[in-house]
Amino acid sequence: MTARLTSDLWVSAYLTRLRLADIPVYVTAKGDPTAGAVLVKVALLNGQARAYQRSFDLLADARVWVVLVEGLEAEVDAVIARQRSRDRDLWVIEMEDRQGRTLLDQSGLRD
Repeated sequence: MTARLTSDLWVSAYLTRLRLADIPVYVTAKGDPTAGAVLVKVALLNGQARAYQRSFDLLADARVWVVLVEGLEAEVDAVIARQRSRDRDLWVIEMEDRQGRTLLDQSGLRD
């Protein structure tokens, strides 16, 4: 059995990786420190944005990051606000990157 990181520890490590890659990042909502789900939003600085959430891929038997919503930044923000209103334990991390980099595909972050 694999030990699971607490949400606050994972978020802290993720923020460090993003800052080391010179990607501006902010925690806009702090969720439950132990088991809160995490949403990641990247603003592309052209009016567009994308939000990711963790999901479970039954075929791969693994946790994966999937696009929750993408499009106009205001629309992405509205979806995030609705998610947050339903789940007060939800973490929301926002970053700005013209290339849309999130680093979520890197080892240690994707699983």
